[in-house]
Amino acid sequence: MALKDISNKDFKKSRSFRDISTNLVRNPFTKDVSVVKDTDAIKQAIKNLVLTAPGEKLFNYRYGSKVYQLLFEPLDPFLIDAIQTEILNTIKNYEKRVIVTDLDCLPDYDSNSINVTLEYQIIGLPITQTVQFVLQRP
Repeated sequence: MALKDISNKDFKKSRSFRDISTNLVRNPFTKDVSVVKDTDAIKQAIKNLVLTAPGEKLFNYRYGSKVYQLLFEPLDPFLIDAIQTEILNTIKNYEKRVIVTDLDCLPDYDSNSINVTLEYQIIGLPITQTVQFVLQRP
């Protein structure tokens, strides 16, 4: 049995991703704004996408999620389900680099907040990443 020669075109490569850091820390060497790369850039983009309200991004008024509007509803299981659906639909529509594998929204009734844990896979990489954040009324 003959073996097939494998060339570089047979492998799928994951692209490299870069974004500016949201905390706007200066790079000590270049004195420019520091950047986040690859998995950290995607993690930051997902968090920003969920926490951005539609209409906040100029020239793209549909970009974002309605999570902040939902936070003013009574905290009950129906709200948790609505927030999960909104987060999944938003990521499916606007973040084409990832596939969501798990989403947990746990209510914290004492502080009137929701702890979100999102697991996803970057397309082209077999590694599962996790991003966690808290949803709370502003």
